[in-house]
Amino acid sequence: MTAPPLAPPKRRCRRAHQPTTAERPAGPCRVCVYIRRSTNDEHQPFSLDAQRAALEKYVRSQPGWTIVAEYEDDASGATTHRPGLRKALHAAKAGLYDVLLVYRLDRFSRSVADLLDLINILEASGVRFSSATEPVDTGGPFGRMMLQLLAVFAEFERNIIIDRVKSGMTAKASKGKWAGGTRPYGYLVNPDHRLVPHPDEAPILRDIFRLYTRDRVGTRAIATILNERGVPNRTGKKWSGHTINRIMDNPAYVGDIAYRDVYVPDAHDPLIDRNTFQRAQDIAAARGDVQTQRAMSDSDYYLTGLLTCPRCGQRYIGTSANGRTRRYRYYTCFTRTRYGKHATCDAPRLPADDLDNAILKALHDFYTTAEPVLTAMIERAHTQRASTTDDRSAELTALAHQITSTETAIDRYHTAFENGTMNDTTAGPRIRELRQQLAQLHTRHAELAAGLAAQPAPPAPGTIALIRDYLTTIMASGSDTERKAAIETLIAEVQLTDRGVVPVFKIPTDTTMPPPETDGGTSEEPPVRTMVRSVGGRGLEPRTRGYRTSRHWTCR
Repeated sequence: MTAPPLAPPKRRCRRAHQPTTAERPAGPCRVCVYIRRSTNDEHQPFSLDAQRAALEKYVRSQPGWTIVAEYEDDASGATTHRPGLRKALHAAKAGLYDVLLVYRLDRFSRSVADLLDLINILEASGVRFSSATEPVDTGGPFGRMMLQLLAVFAEFERNIIIDRVKSGMTAKASKGKWAGGTRPYGYLVNPDHRLVPHPDEAPILRDIFRLYTRDRVGTRAIATILNERGVPNRTGKKWSGHTINRIMDNPAYVGDIAYRDVYVPDAHDPLIDRNTFQRAQDIAAARGDVQTQRAMSDSDYYLTGLLTCPRCGQRYIGTSANGRTRRYRYYTCFTRTRYGKHATCDAPRLPADDLDNAILKALHDFYTTAEPVLTAMIERAHTQRASTTDDRSAELTALAHQITSTETAIDRYHTAFENGTMNDTTAGPRIRELRQQLAQLHTRHAELAAGLAAQPAPPAPGTIALIRDYLTTIMASGSDTERKAAIETLIAEVQLTDRGVVPVFKIPTDTTMPPPETDGGTSEEPPVRTMVRSVGGRGLEPRTRGYRTSRHWTCR
């Protein structure tokens, strides 16, 4: 029998061939060049001009290549969040060029993972990637292989550099030197890499700590005060609360060097004593508790925000318990309230009704015999003021120098405009900015000069009697809001000691205080507002807290 003829083999279905970018027909090629200078390239041959010249020479050697776009960055290659790189990628997606050309692979990225992600973005946009000094071109398999190999070496080199830099910085820190990076405000770095006080910034730095720890001004309020004075921060820009927070947490200001696991005490001259720095830490910790701050706004408890637990350092907050016949009010340590009596703090509860009345009576009793005590407090204020005179004088001298420099700069801009070397579009905004800065400097200069000339003085005659009469009135018929406002205005804090409860009073400082309405009529402006505005302000500099009166109380 004859074998049946073999059936022809079936043809396999194959996908349509997708030409690679290297297989595209030769012709004009639009090139985008990307150049980058890293932050540590000052002494390396990778400046932007050098890269640009080398890339232009390379493009001229390639037939049909034309540069149609150029993007540059002055940033580290450890991240892809670079403005120039982002613009280059957006242009690739828009189809504005065919090849992205770099001088070296590490100018594009030093991370293998980031590099592959970037190449995928370019290929998805139909764009080749090429290097002018290395055999890298994603248009062919060999170029892709070399790309990945060189990327591995680039990342390895970067990691070696990082380890060397960290080792060098650690070695410098262990010797008490500034490890590197941004210098702290208030200091300069000398040629021996040690921190030395900045003659202009050091007085401002000490004033920042005084405002925070002695006057209890918040970080954002301090930033506002400095900006109103026209004082720039270290970079010449405006202050922010975040910058003040970082200052409060920097141990360099007490003379210590802290870098990674290295801590060297007393490495350089301190700008702040350790007690002041610790007080700043304690205040920051207390203010950071959101629930404590919320409790301080409750007007039903007169002493919220004034009582600090002597055992754990947290604030006392108002709490209550309902009995059979009435509601019982207490001041309770926040730690005990949150975690229970036997968790971490077993500080006793304080009966709020009795304690509020005792503190209010102590305040009234103080103002019945306040004149001789205030005389002693004024003398103490003179002593404290004398301790800050040198810093104020140094700041005044620095301000005078800044005023002269600003006026000279304004004159230069005016001269350039009159000579025709600068137009109004350029000179006008800068002159307006300098004039605003000059006005702020003059205001702060006048404020400092007046402060140095003025002397702390006792309240005007009659002020003590006026406050005493007002306290008598609100003790007899005042509202909870009025009583709490009086305590917050006239008492700095209430200390819990072994001797009992000790209120610390502020000094009334205004020269005049309008008398409150005491005839039983209705006033358009409640007396407490007049007193809060007129008493206990910032008249003494610094604000003095000194007189203590002990009211012993049995805690339960």
